[in-house]
Amino acid sequence: MATKSLDHKIIAELVRNARVSDRKLAKAVGVSQPTVTRRRTSLEKDGVLEYTAIPNLGKLGFEILMLSFYSWTPEATDKLAENQERIRDKLHRFLVKHKNIIFTANGEGFGMQRMMISVHESYSDYMRLTEAVRKEWGEYLSKSASFIISLETDVVGRQLSFKPLAESLAQKT
Repeated sequence: MATKSLDHKIIAELVRNARVSDRKLAKAVGVSQPTVTRRRTSLEKDGVLEYTAIPNLGKLGFEILMLSFYSWTPEATDKLAENQERIRDKLHRFLVKHKNIIFTANGEGFGMQRMMISVHESYSDYMRLTEAVRKEWGEYLSKSASFIISLETDVVGRQLSFKPLAESLAQKT
């Protein structure tokens, strides 16, 4: 079995159940337990696998899931390029302070170059983060936009989950 195919099978099974033993995992993917242990260790070492639970955010008391988008000023693009290490340190310190930011990255779309996903217990909590972003990063930003998702609505099509991804990975093999 090709390593990539085996890795996809292992990852798919671990996304379905990260607590599965290597013995049961080996049986599920059709290889020996030592092979699974070796591949799993390699995937962990390479940073491909990290383990975490994905809770139902609404049931934990979060009211809002926020997608925020940011556009850089023309001057900021030059500043950011010239001071990458300093900016990375500043971003790291900002993220340490704001644990409710669950993802942020550069990207492209809607005329924006950065996005952030955050969770909030209330609208006031969201506004505090928005103000912190403006205070810390305002000199670099030309515009921002947010998409607010109520986690209390009864029209959530799918809770945040990676299980559908697991199914997709399993089908690639």
